Amino acid sequence: MMISPVEQLFTLFNESALILQEELSCSYLEALAETGENLFQGSILQEELSELTAKRLKKQYEEIHLEKYSNEEIRKAYQLVILKGMKENVQPNHQMTPDSVGMLVGYLVERFMNQPSFRLLDPAVGTGNLLTTVLNHIHKEVSSIGVEIDDILIKLAYVNANLQEHPVQLFNQDSLEPLFIEPVDAVIADLPVGFYPNDVRASDYQLKASVGHSYSHHLFIEQSVRAAVPGGYLFFIIPSGLFESEQAAELHEFIRDKTFVQGLLQLPESMFKNKSSAKSIFILQKKGEGIQPPKQALLVKLPKLSNAVEMDKILAQMDTWFQGNKG
Repeated sequence: MMISPVEQLFTLFNESALILQEELSCSYLEALAETGENLFQGSILQEELSELTAKRLKKQYEEIHLEKYSNEEIRKAYQLVILKGMKENVQPNHQMTPDSVGMLVGYLVERFMNQPSFRLLDPAVGTGNLLTTVLNHIHKEVSSIGVEIDDILIKLAYVNANLQEHPVQLFNQDSLEPLFIEPVDAVIADLPVGFYPNDVRASDYQLKASVGHSYSHHLFIEQSVRAAVPGGYLFFIIPSGLFESEQAAELHEFIRDKTFVQGLLQLPESMFKNKSSAKSIFILQKKGEGIQPPKQALLVKLPKLSNAVEMDKILAQMDTWFQGNKG
């Protein structure tokens, strides 16, 4: 039986990570970042390994030639081993964006961004899976930036970008603290949903809660709008019930004042465990001089993404919308 390229890479990442996990007495995810770095650098960087372990690893690495694999094969295999590690060490906020959603965001970024090169920010970059999915589906010159507070996740994002040879600037910080970056042309984010514990920092935001903790997903939207150039586009993966909370009125007002709503794509409910965890893709454009709202927003209820016939119809409708609004 033929083993697929993704399976070959998964086996290598997994087996070499298990060896390092045992030898370095670290977590599986930390070991995974270490093995990815070894592969990228083409050498074994952990000096504390026994000679026997170093030989075993060297033999495994020599069996794989990364240049034979596509970026998507590398990303998928790396994503699968990260998911394996996350199952062992469950952190509810670290859910990975499904591939089909990442590809859809990539398609939308490609269609909305008319310039040949642009700057892209993911302020909730996590392991870099959404960002590298989007980069793999864009045929333009993109300089990208990722921000992540979690040390292990950003190390995984760094290795992920390196293995796929994407030049990404990464910042290990709280994304809601000031970002010391030049304004960007586009933002993508799978919004972290929940409460933001730092009330002092939240008080700098228009969307702060009047009582208690503020919603981190609201603050991420405001921070992203701040980080964008006038006319910049924002692509958010949002909970479908975003506008049903008790703080929704303020969010509505902020979005109306600062942006034009370009579109809302409701993802199929079948992708999610239940109706309450359903998500949508929300597309905004930051207001600025000479920036006009679309004639009408792109409103789409997506079918099952595996339903090729229905998806083709939707893509044709979207194509017509782009010609009428972005032509």
